[in-house]
Amino acid sequence: MERDERRLGDRILMALELAVEQGNLTVAEPLAQALELSVTSFGGPDAVDHRGVPFRLLEALDRLDSLRHSEKIA
Repeated sequence: MERDERRLGDRILMALELAVEQGNLTVAEPLAQALELSVTSFGGPDAVDHRGVPFRLLEALDRLDSLRHSEKIA
């Protein structure tokens, strides 16, 4: 599995995945916000980002949403 662990967003994504895996919504929520800030700040205000959204990111956000839903039910 190749990972460019030099990028801040990749490290935050790994931490988000771990927090969700452990069912820790208290930690996962701010990590998701930090990840959004990291991804959207790329290149400055006039930059156009041509990268697609990585499957890992979509999967982690889906799992976070499931965790949020399970916390509301409990």
